[in-house]
Amino acid sequence: MSYSNEHLETSLITASTRGDYEQKTGAVNMPIYLSSTFHQSNFDSFGPYDYSRSGNPTRDALEKTIAELEDGARGLAFASGIAAISSAFMLLSAGDHLVITEDVYGGTFRFVTEILPGFGIEHTFVDLSNIEEVENAIRPNTKVIYIETPSNPRLGITDIPQIVALAKANNCLTFLDNTFMTPLYQRPLDLGVDLVLHSATKFLSGHSDIIAGLAVAKDEELGKRLAFIQNSFGAILGAQDSYSLIQGIKTMSVRFEKSAESAMKIADFLNAHPLVEEVFYPGLASHPGYEVHKKQTTSSGAVLSFRLPTKATAKSFVENVQIPVFAVSLGGVESILSHPSQMSHAAMPKEEREKRGITDGLLRLSVGLEHTDDLLADFEQALEIAAT
Repeated sequence: MSYSNEHLETSLITASTRGDYEQKTGAVNMPIYLSSTFHQSNFDSFGPYDYSRSGNPTRDALEKTIAELEDGARGLAFASGIAAISSAFMLLSAGDHLVITEDVYGGTFRFVTEILPGFGIEHTFVDLSNIEEVENAIRPNTKVIYIETPSNPRLGITDIPQIVALAKANNCLTFLDNTFMTPLYQRPLDLGVDLVLHSATKFLSGHSDIIAGLAVAKDEELGKRLAFIQNSFGAILGAQDSYSLIQGIKTMSVRFEKSAESAMKIADFLNAHPLVEEVFYPGLASHPGYEVHKKQTTSSGAVLSFRLPTKATAKSFVENVQIPVFAVSLGGVESILSHPSQMSHAAMPKEEREKRGITDGLLRLSVGLEHTDDLLADFEQALEIAAT
């Protein structure tokens, strides 16, 4: 008799321990198979693993785990989030066209604008919250609509079912970067998306210790095509990092829930502060995507952005805040404060950043596991100094 967990929090723990590996020994944790090659006991018929670029038992357990968590047919683990994203774009061919959200991670922007044109692949950036603009951007050769929701760094929200319906009507695939929400709080494949992507470096890992990317295909055929690209490019995640990511996934629900709870309180605080011009967080009722986000997710997440009047104000705030680290990336147990125009979106030209509202006064905060009251007190004192 088979059993399926009712709650994803349970699957975060159990999904990686359902393979044959643990059943042989009773090991609670998936072993780390640090082997580049595997002995074949039969001259004419090889086993499931031959060379770790093409398949490794530890990575296999991770890939099956993320496929289960995202309710997909095939999961794949890559050397980084951008490796997963760029490999997905390699599903396109010369002459194809891509419609992509304008509010997108800087590394994705760089790949789309500087690498894809060399392969004869065209693109159009659009505001995915404006369905008419999306419709007008679709061409006969459009093959993919690429979504980030919430987007980086201004937490823009896209109505996933609406874009999926439009894509299907135009015979397009939909790719969605689910890094900010994870399968714990947003299940894009269940809403009709074809391919989900993650920078697993972030909340899935949660400890700022590895670089990793994940992709999950809704159907086996698409997953098979992407697996061919993964193997051909060799952009695979190693066994040691695969193991670390499995361990991070097991604790994600308790980490993420606490961080999201704190993020809501911090967003409310910043939203009421006179020095802060605007707060971007989908948990705020004032956010233009509030209702759509609430409809398709179960949390507002742990990332928010806020705009201070000038770069000098932002600099003063960053230099006087004590608890968050000032660094690139997000999703760690420590709160991470970053300056998108110089960090995550430095690859985007200044005029393109400004079109998207990524001003020099914009700061992004990934809320960690420190006590909320300590974070609030720290922010209050730093803002007081920045205001002078």
